[in-house]
Amino acid sequence: MHTLKLTQIGNSVGVILPREVLARLGAVKGDTLYAIDQPDGLRLTVADPDSAAQMEVARRVMKDRRAVLRELAK
Repeated sequence: MHTLKLTQIGNSVGVILPREVLARLGAVKGDTLYAIDQPDGLRLTVADPDSAAQMEVARRVMKDRRAVLRELAK
């Protein structure tokens, strides 16, 4: 478990993430983090939940329509 500190940033409040937390997230300064509501709190991730769902649909279409996509690629 990591203790996170809240700090004043202008009119907002920010959180300072320790280096170990950033490493686990695979995040660096300037990256966008997504806070996803969970039944027991929030989950922080660097993966955009909307694009993850879109990629899953794309994978399904590519698998189902492999022959059509192969012909289009010619």
